[in-house]
Amino acid sequence: MVMQTRKRLALVGYGKMGRLIEQLAPDYGFQVVLALDRAKNADTSAIDPDSFRDVDVAIEFSTPEAAPRNLLRLAALKVPAVTGTTGWLAHLPEVTAAVEKSDTGLVWSANFSVGVAIFRRLVSRAAELMRDQEEYGAWAWEIHHDAKKDAPSGTLLSLVRTMEETGYRRSIDVSSNRAGKHPGTHEIGFDSAADTITLRHVARSREGFARGALKSASWIAGRKGVYTFDDVLFG
Repeated sequence: MVMQTRKRLALVGYGKMGRLIEQLAPDYGFQVVLALDRAKNADTSAIDPDSFRDVDVAIEFSTPEAAPRNLLRLAALKVPAVTGTTGWLAHLPEVTAAVEKSDTGLVWSANFSVGVAIFRRLVSRAAELMRDQEEYGAWAWEIHHDAKKDAPSGTLLSLVRTMEETGYRRSIDVSSNRAGKHPGTHEIGFDSAADTITLRHVARSREGFARGALKSASWIAGRKGVYTFDDVLFG
C-alpha cells in the first residue's frame, strides 16, 4: 500500500483558533510543521525562507495590526495562505497586489463557517425582496466574546454590504455587543407596524470556523490568485 503524504501546514497565529486548527488538521490531510504565536512572530521576522522552506500552505489567524504584514511576508515567500483575521481589509488591495506579483494564492474571509456563508445568501435574497417595501426598517446586530477586538465584526459588515449590493438603499441600524465567551451570533431583521422578520445565525463553537479554514487550505494549495470562502464553497 502506498502511503499518502500529508501536506505541510504552518500556523501563523497560535491562539485558541490555531490550537483547534492543529487538532483538526489531520482530518484534512495536513501535518502542522510550524506554529508561530505572537511572541515568536512579534515583528513578522519569523516568517523567513528557512522556516517556511518545507511549508505547503499557511493559515493565518492573528490580529488586525499584524495580518497585513504577515500576508505580505507569506506572499513574498510564495506560500499559499488562508486568513481568517478581520479588521484589516483596508490593506486588501496592497496584499492582493503582492499575492498576484508573487504568483501565489490567498483565501480571505471574515468568517469561515459554512453556515454563515449560506446565511449570507439568505440575507441577500431577503434584502432583495425587501428593498421596495418602504414600510419596513432594517437592523443588523451581533454578539461575540469579550476578547474580540473589532466591533462591528467583519462578518456583520459583510452582511450589511451584501444587503446594500442587492440594491437595499434604506438605512440599516448596526449594533454590536461584546460579552463573556460567546462564539458569535449574527442577526438581520426587518420590522414594520404589521410584523417582524428575523434571520439569525448562532455559532455553537469555533469548530466550524476551523474546519472551514482547513477546507480552504486544501483548496488553495496549487491555485493562483485571491479568493474568498464563497469561491471555495460555491465556485
